[in-house]
Amino acid sequence: MMDFLVRLENLPFCVWLHESSSIWAFPMFLFLHTLGMSMIAGISAVIDIVFLGFWPKMPIKPLERLYPLMWTGFWINAVTGTVLTIADASTRLANPVFYIKMTFVFAGVALLVVIRRKVFRNPEVDRAPLSGSAKGLAWASLICWLGAITAGRLLAYLGPVSGVGNLSNH
Repeated sequence: MMDFLVRLENLPFCVWLHESSSIWAFPMFLFLHTLGMSMIAGISAVIDIVFLGFWPKMPIKPLERLYPLMWTGFWINAVTGTVLTIADASTRLANPVFYIKMTFVFAGVALLVVIRRKVFRNPEVDRAPLSGSAKGLAWASLICWLGAITAGRLLAYLGPVSGVGNLSNH
């Protein structure tokens, strides 16, 4: 399996991504990944904060219009995250923190779908106070995106070190 991952890393595109001094290589992919995460996690956090009552009272239903922006952020992250993972496959896929990050991401995306179905599609959404379950979904969403972002940052500091064989951060 490790041989396959190393072969992926040695594809010409992956070598260019890691070794090029061009701003269009690693810096651009990392920037786009950060932009995508800010779109999906940031907009989701705003919705969650409104649900939890930390924002001045406002109608909730119009916030559903933000879903296309969140999905755009998700797809930016899906593409850039896949590219960044393949370019450093033997390090990322050997790191348990990567799987923790992905668990939080998949849970956060699942919560976006559940929130849309259970909260935004409720015809009473702006006529009655939000239910306790809607607020629970908002807390869970905040925890998932905070966990995904934290685990993503910790990838640089915990586990195997990129390009250095068996060296590991402990």
